[in-house]
Amino acid sequence: MASADKQARIAATLADARWIAVISRDPAADGSFVYSVASTGVYCRPTCPSRRPGVEQVAFHASATEAEAAGFRPCRRCTPDGQSLTEKHAATVAALCRFIETAAQAPTLAELAARSGISAHHLHRLFKATTGLTPRAYAAAQRAQRIRHQLQHSPTVTEAIYGAGYSSSGRFYEESRQLLGMTPSDYRAGGANSTIRFALGECSLGSILVAHSGRGICSILIGDDPQALAHDLQDRFPAAELIGGDAGFERLVAGVVGLVEAPGLGHDLPLDIRGTAFQQRVWQALQESPPGGTTSYSELARRIGSPGSARAVAGACAANVLAVAIPCHRVVRSDGSLSGYRWGVERKRALLEREAAPQLPGLQATGTS
Repeated sequence: MASADKQARIAATLADARWIAVISRDPAADGSFVYSVASTGVYCRPTCPSRRPGVEQVAFHASATEAEAAGFRPCRRCTPDGQSLTEKHAATVAALCRFIETAAQAPTLAELAARSGISAHHLHRLFKATTGLTPRAYAAAQRAQRIRHQLQHSPTVTEAIYGAGYSSSGRFYEESRQLLGMTPSDYRAGGANSTIRFALGECSLGSILVAHSGRGICSILIGDDPQALAHDLQDRFPAAELIGGDAGFERLVAGVVGLVEAPGLGHDLPLDIRGTAFQQRVWQALQESPPGGTTSYSELARRIGSPGSARAVAGACAANVLAVAIPCHRVVRSDGSLSGYRWGVERKRALLEREAAPQLPGLQATGTS
């Protein structure tokens, strides 16, 4: 009878997802449970590097406290009663991010490695896996944020460039068009000397605003109040000349509305995409995602080569101002539920339903401005 009970326990352990996590040392399981080993009297994390125990020796516990109450002591190798290696690495990277953000000049990889006590090669991989960017790209993204701030508050463009950490004005001007979508002087003046054509329309999801910068469509906004959409555009380009589109522009608006009504059909619309290097990686991956399907924030992070950056991916989706053309509506939670759509979860649901069963309702574009 005892042998039958033992075999039943072994069978139950083998079928337990936690055992799979133990034998694969799955980092995702770290922190969700610990396991004890009867023959050694210790308990471990799922990621413990020690020799794997026999299945008949293992029991699972919800926490370190529960394992210790059962008479087991913590493993000295994986320290399940303290910070995990993953947590330590995350804290290290977070500290380096704060250092990069406050440094007057972008620190080198060697400087960051010396500060963290981790080899440069390993730190490069760890930083990218955690943030979605290399240290150099993260520093560039922070510099981009600083240059936008500096352009609005410095007396001159030159002071703004050096105040943001650029070593030369030539290097900045090489990047400025992609970064700002206009000259630094025009950006500093809130979009002065630039012309934005726009039109408001109506579609089955509510009001829609389409804006074109001359380089391509720079905004597709959807909402309930057309005036609120117009104010949103004006806030983004406070000094730009905003003018209503002509008859040719109305055809462009009709194409955008058609995309909203049948997002699964794709588009060949000219887009003016502005964002950081990381945001553009996320948006490019979204544009390559097939209609009718969904992906999670974590999966999208893995697709762009940054498996630890799901939160940053969600931020990039939230920053997207080209509704449907950059299909962030295809990103869902890991459990498949809908959340976090800039233009409302119900609109997200409607777009996914249309892609699953493509149809083309009647279009209703208007040319008011």
